[in-house]
Amino acid sequence: MSEQLFPETDATVDSIDAETLFEQVEDDDDVTLLDVRASSEYDDWHIDGENVDVANVPYFEFLDDVDDDLLDRVPDGDPVVVVCAKGGASEYIAAQLEDNGFDAVNMDGGMNEWARLYFATEVDADTDATVLQYQRPSSGCLSHMVVSDGEALVADPLREFTDRYVADAADHGAELRYAVDTHIHADHISGARELANEVESVEAAYPQASLDRGAAFDPDVVLEDGDELAVGDVAVQAVFTPGHTTGMTSYLVDDAALFTGDFLFTESVARPDLEDGDEGAPDAARLLYDSLQTLREFDDDVVVAPGHFSDAATPAADGTYTATLGELFDEMSALSMDKEDFVDFVLSDMPSRPANYEDIIATNLGEQDPDADEAFELELGPNNCAASKDAMTE
Repeated sequence: MSEQLFPETDATVDSIDAETLFEQVEDDDDVTLLDVRASSEYDDWHIDGENVDVANVPYFEFLDDVDDDLLDRVPDGDPVVVVCAKGGASEYIAAQLEDNGFDAVNMDGGMNEWARLYFATEVDADTDATVLQYQRPSSGCLSHMVVSDGEALVADPLREFTDRYVADAADHGAELRYAVDTHIHADHISGARELANEVESVEAAYPQASLDRGAAFDPDVVLEDGDELAVGDVAVQAVFTPGHTTGMTSYLVDDAALFTGDFLFTESVARPDLEDGDEGAPDAARLLYDSLQTLREFDDDVVVAPGHFSDAATPAADGTYTATLGELFDEMSALSMDKEDFVDFVLSDMPSRPANYEDIIATNLGEQDPDADEAFELELGPNNCAASKDAMTE
């Protein structure tokens, strides 16, 4: 329903912005939410947290008589924050609640503004380069930047935040030189090609194995296993790690940090079914197992910086979603299984596929070209790129 269809109200409604609400959730403050989106949208993704009391009552139920039975479904809070998709329905319903004696607050911009929250935190890794992790709380997407001696590289950039990467590089006294993807993403729209098209200094770099899926574009740089990109004083090496996709490639930064994309997370491993479906998943899982075992060749102190985190992930001491290889091999039971047990385990515990994943893949292959608003809508919701949202630790 468009915002102009909601009746006017005389009530004065206070508001809270998405970043302030996020800080309250992160600080484990008591937060009470009434999410008034359709139940299907709420089930797909909503704001949650240790001390968050949230209820879902679709907005259309407030368009008729607001009786005691309906009001009894509104959670008690001081205040209760009302949330919708864009902020229109929630403002109207917050006003109705105020008229009925509640202390109600509207979340400005709704879940769309929640999806625009984006934070950068420095990764503690054994390198003189600055390594930043970008966190998108709404979807669990992670991107990374390396800055060294006046140059910068961004890995797995999101199209929604391309201006941010350029500005952050400049804030660190650097020029953005490379935008690289670990693979053809299924959960968000890549910003690598847009950065290369819009920023003269930037070259888009893709693994050849990813392009072999049928990419309808030619990147500035094509990477094979073992190739290196020089970023200031450090080398960023392409490390072929197929399994999640046939082209999945990690990036080793100065022998200190490994950007693993959707290959290995701090709480789980990749799902193997998004490229060739259920039929191809067993073979992809075996390939994933072999790739994971090659990581034993690296030093235990190498910091794994993945492309996503889930509710099961615990931040490291520096506030990033990272862990050393030694920690993951010690703690993640899936990495110690034999191959067939690993395959059975991974295939037995996969969540639903990411929303709109086929259109997102087609966009990232260059087969579709949605505008900015369409691209933003496509990637709303959880990433679901891990084999399981439950921790695989012992």
